[in-house]
Amino acid sequence: MPYDSSLDESLFSKSHETDLGRITVSVYSYNKGPKKLQITRENRNMEGELRFTKLGRLTKEEITVILPFMQEAIGKMA
Repeated sequence: MPYDSSLDESLFSKSHETDLGRITVSVYSYNKGPKKLQITRENRNMEGELRFTKLGRLTKEEITVILPFMQEAIGKMA
């Protein structure tokens, strides 16, 4: 069965934005299935627009900022 965006339910989302981009921690449930954590990164291009990129490695500062978001997300997964 192909992916159907109308079945993807966002249960939680928090972002941290800087001049360089944004990291978002979210919880989704697809078709009433198990709740899953998603972490995404968007970087700013030369025009200042946000573009989705591979999350890759995180700096200590990024981890420090999103760790409380992840802990809050765990509460939404109960």
